[in-house]
This record gives sequence, structure tokens and C-alpha cells, in this order.
Amino acid sequence: MALNKLFNFSLVLLFPFLSFSQTSQKDLTKLSYKELNNLYFDNENNPKKQILFTNAYMAKAKRENNNIAKARGNYQIALLYYLKDENKAISYLDSVIKYSKNTNDKFFPAAAYCEKADFLKKQFKFKEAMDNYNLAEKIALQTNVDYYYVVREYIGITKSEDLGEYNEALAIYKECYDYYKTKEYRTDKYANNFQDIIFGIADCYKSLQNTDSTTYYNKLGFKESTITNNVSLKYVFVLNEGANQVLKKNYHVALDSINKALPQMIKYNDVGNTLAAYFYLGKAYSGIEKKDIAAKNYLKVDSIYSRTKEITAEFIDGYPFLINYYKSIGDKEKQLNYISKYMIIDSVLHKNYRNLNKLVRNEYDIPHLMSEKESIIYSLKKNNLRYYWGIGVLLLVILTVSIFGFYQFNLKKKYRSRFEQIMDKSSEKKNEQDNPDSIQVSTVFFKKDNIGIAEELITEILEKLNDFEKAKGFLKSDITIQNLSSLFETNSKYLSKIVNTYRDKTFIQYINDLRVEDAIENLKKDSKLRKYTVHALALEFGFNSAESFSAAFFKKSGIKPTYFIKQLEDLSEYKKLNNN
Repeated sequence: MALNKLFNFSLVLLFPFLSFSQTSQKDLTKLSYKELNNLYFDNENNPKKQILFTNAYMAKAKRENNNIAKARGNYQIALLYYLKDENKAISYLDSVIKYSKNTNDKFFPAAAYCEKADFLKKQFKFKEAMDNYNLAEKIALQTNVDYYYVVREYIGITKSEDLGEYNEALAIYKECYDYYKTKEYRTDKYANNFQDIIFGIADCYKSLQNTDSTTYYNKLGFKESTITNNVSLKYVFVLNEGANQVLKKNYHVALDSINKALPQMIKYNDVGNTLAAYFYLGKAYSGIEKKDIAAKNYLKVDSIYSRTKEITAEFIDGYPFLINYYKSIGDKEKQLNYISKYMIIDSVLHKNYRNLNKLVRNEYDIPHLMSEKESIIYSLKKNNLRYYWGIGVLLLVILTVSIFGFYQFNLKKKYRSRFEQIMDKSSEKKNEQDNPDSIQVSTVFFKKDNIGIAEELITEILEKLNDFEKAKGFLKSDITIQNLSSLFETNSKYLSKIVNTYRDKTFIQYINDLRVEDAIENLKKDSKLRKYTVHALALEFGFNSAESFSAAFFKKSGIKPTYFIKQLEDLSEYKKLNNN
């Protein structure tokens, strides 16, 4: 990510330093912003000096009331908190955003939204992270098209590496690829971004098991990084092709590529790809039946995990191998150790909602592991104190499984409550419609704020909106605020403002909510409609895709349409049984 100058220090250590040499700091404020910025980054290994320079930068910005300079100063402080306090770093990034809004700066607040998204990803808040990436994307599109495609790459990385949405990520990477192809993509300005995109495409194809396309883009990336002398990235392509050859079962070719790449990963301190290299060496040696060497490489994967506490579902297959390996040589203590580690990693990945159920393998699902673990513990009971540790871990796993089951139970209960609320609201709405004497009060008189539109025009547009709703004009999939305002013989700004004020929604949310409400009522009444696929229902109610329909339905009701339909079917069956 973009935050590549990070420092680990305690803020407590800074307090005595902040009072040091006030005269020196006053002199520093006479320097230009560029000079202070350079001094800050030239001292990346000395956070005490950095805080001095950033304080001078901020003092100068406040004295001159320069908002964009205040934003950059807060950005520097956020960098200093990167490894120490993520929440404080986010707080300073929020200040960056506040001071840089509407400045048309080339990088802020877009970069601040990106960095904030990166912190949120580390906290496994993927929805909030994507929201911030999307804000960065919108701003960058207006202020800096080059940076817009950098943001698009970040979104692609998140979809690919964190969310497992490989097809969506691939589409984004190809969009970026087409953009960089129009640029001088071998210059210092674009070369690294272009080659990163090529890697993203290759890696997505690898995850999708499209090995031929993976090879094509790995070769292209190797060629481009060789031409531009990007040594570190060149060997990442070599490593990725080695992993790809493992998938093809060309194990000797894979070993040659990975062994060429591994020293470079270590040289450049690329921990993530070093782990990947050892993992795929393990798979390759396992493929040619060299179990002892495979085990040594998987142990190195485990060593990196033990040090960093970071691992993804892609790299956990080494643990089942180690469990079987030590079982085959009769080392029950190590077998027990790696069963425990494997179960703990399973628990962590489930807790963080990443790749749910991906860890449940054919042989090594959790019940099987628990049973095997109990057997090993029993055999070691008389002469090994690890028995007690094993029981503790076993209880921890059982507790974790119980908590997860309790969570699922509460989730189902919550969804059922939301379903019942929908049914109650629908009944209330029907009663209101069946009662012609119900009091109708013009929405205009509830709104006291002057929105800059004549009251007569507001009334006229609200009446047209009522007619539009009764006629179900919202079911047209191509409805937009522009064509509806044209139909109403008004302008889109007036229509947008009236919808925002009198419907308390954005125009898109207003249309989507009407569609969802219509879908709910029709699904309740029409059992045939409940047999439709989600895609067909989406088209029926004006949406362009199953995904957009599901998202709008969940946002409005708190449950997915598939769950709603199932509950309706269960309710219908229950009524039939009672009637009989």
C-alpha cells in the first residue's frame, strides 16, 4: 500500500522531546513546506526528529491558515502512528480529509481515504474499507486520473486477496491495464504501477485455476520488469510462475523457478512472498514424493506464521501435511502440536469472517481433528505433561465452536424477527389502504425548512411522485433522475432536493426502496413468483442484476430475498397443514 514509510515508536517518548529546543523549532518554521517535508522523510529512521519537523510544518500551516498544508501535516503524523496505534492514525487521517476537502489537491483527500481503508482492512472491517476506497475513487477521478487508477488497483487487491472475489478483481485489473497501455508505461512514472497490475491479473488467473493465462501474464510481467530493471518485481513473477507450475503438476519446473526467486524475496525482506515461496516448495517436493524436504519447507512457513501471526487460507495446507507426516513417523507430540495450531488458525479465520469454511478439508474437518487429538492426548497421558495443554486447547476449540453456534442461533433469531417486522408492516400498510377514511395530510406542511423551491412547485412534484408510485413507474429498469425530471417537466436538481427532503432518501435509495416494497408485497401474494430465481426477480422488479436486487433488499429489510422467500414458503406450508 501507499503507506511505505512507517515507524514504530511510543508517543510517551515524544513528550519530553516536544519541549526540546523551542528556538530551534521556531527557526524551522522559516523553512519552506517542501524543505520541511524533505527533512521529515529523510529521517525515516529517527521518529524523534520527524516529530520535530512535522510540528514545525503544522505550526507554519496554522500560522498561515493553509488548509492543504494542515492536511499534509496531519498525514505525516498519521504515518508515525501506523504501527503504534491504528485508531489514532485513522483519527489523524480524518483530519487530513477535513482540511483537504474541496481543495482540488492532486492527492488529498483521496490518499487519506485510501490509507484509512488500509487500516480498516487490518481490523477486518471490509465494508467500511470499501466505502473509503469508493470515496477516494470518486475524488481522484475529478482531481487526478493517474491516482484514480492507483485507487482502482487497491480495490482490486482487496477484492482478490481479502474477499476472494477474483472475477471482479480481474475486471478491475484489466481496466487499469488498458489505461496504462495508453501511457508511457516503461517510464519511471508508470512502470511500477503497470507491472503491479500485470501481477494482479496473473495472480487472479492463478486463483481461478486458469494456468495458461497465468503463464502468459507472468511472462509479460517478467519481460516488462526486466526492461525497466525492476529486479524485485521481476522475481515475484518468477515465483508466481513457479506456483502456477505447481498447479500444473510440473513440479521440477516449479522447483527451478521458486528456488531462483526465493533468495530475492529474502534479500528484499518480502515476508509475504518468502512465506509463499516456502509453501509452494513444500507442495512441489510433496508432489515428487520427497516428504522430508516438503516438511522442512512447511516448517519454515509455520515459523514465519509464528513470528508474524499472519497467514491466509491459501497457505494453510501445510498443516494437514505436517500432521500426517509426524503421524507417519510416530512423533505424537509434534502431531498434537500441529493439530492444535491448525485448529487455532481455523478459529482465527472464522472469527475474522475471512474465507469461512474454507479450512474444512475432506479428512481434516474439526470433528475429525478433535477426535484424533483426543486419541493422541490419551496415549501421552501417563508420561507427557502436554496432555494438560492439549485438554486446554481442546476446550478452547469446543468453546469457540459453541460460541460460533450461539452466534448462528442469534443471527437466525434476528433474521426471523426482521421477517416478522416486515409482515407486520405489510399488514399495517394493507389496513391503511383498505380504510378510505384514513386521514391524509400533505407532506409539505411537515417541512418547515425553506429549501429554495416555491411551495406550489413542491406540491405539484409531490403529487406527480404519488402518481408515479401508484403507476409503479419505478419498475422500469432504465429510470433515472434525469428522465423522471423530464417526465415531470422540472429539473433534476429540484426533483433530487424534494425527494431528499420529503422522502428522506437519495433518489437511488428512493427508487430501490419502492422496488423492494413492491417485491415484498408481490412475493407475499403470488406463490408462483416465489419459484423465480433471484436474477429473474431482479429483472421483474426493475433491477439490472441479482446482486443489486439482493443488496437493495437487504439494505431495506435487513434480510436477503432468498431468506424472505423461504420463510414465506414455510409459512404457507404451515397454514396448509393447520387447515388440513
